[in-house]
Amino acid sequence: MLRSLVTALRTLTVLSVPGKDTETFSNSLFWFPVVGLLLGLVQAAFGHIVAWKELSAAFVVLGGIALTRGMHADGLADMADGFWGGRTKDAALRIMKDPNVGSFGAIALSGMMLLKWVAVLKLLEFSAFGVIVAGVLLARWVQVLLASSLPYARSEVGTAHSLVNGAGRFHIVITSFLTLLFLLFLFHADHYAFLALIPAALAAGLVTGVLSYRKIGGVTGDVLGAGSEVTEAFVWIAGALYYGSPHLLFLI
Repeated sequence: MLRSLVTALRTLTVLSVPGKDTETFSNSLFWFPVVGLLLGLVQAAFGHIVAWKELSAAFVVLGGIALTRGMHADGLADMADGFWGGRTKDAALRIMKDPNVGSFGAIALSGMMLLKWVAVLKLLEFSAFGVIVAGVLLARWVQVLLASSLPYARSEVGTAHSLVNGAGRFHIVITSFLTLLFLLFLFHADHYAFLALIPAALAAGLVTGVLSYRKIGGVTGDVLGAGSEVTEAFVWIAGALYYGSPHLLFLI
């Protein structure tokens, strides 16, 4: 199992950890919530760096990109380019494989970074560091849900082929238990936060999954990355609404 943790860390972060990778790539999914928790704690710590909240919020957002090599942000850009630039499944998949970022990808990235910065800025005003951690944690959980619920969209073997094809219900059960356990730790004094954050994460996963299934018939590594980005934004926005305007949130 330690090999699976090594693979998860190498897959989701810039960390060059010692050890051998797991022979079954999908086993690394069990550790996604753990890695998400670690990343979230580091990103939340970035929020403490300076007193100027605008800069701290930028550190949180950009720190997440740096810690993940921009992999998930790149997935969002590729998905946006492919889904809105390709009329057919084959065209969308071909565009998504292109390493260059097009206009749709640039718009999606800039818009996502702006949304995240605004949400994190609001969270820092309320010292809601737990929500920052939860957004990163839930984003990795949603990656597991997408990989375990939808087929791999490409006919040829891609980077996420073995990850998706080896995923199943057991991965969902274990990672859901771990995610809930970590959330209980983060919000032991405020269980009502679950009413805002978990539904927000599920909504992000559902939107990403349905859109991807309709467009390309499944998921790819880019879709998993995009799902992570969308989930972080949804959770952080929901958290900002929860602490800033709770009545508005529950009316929605």
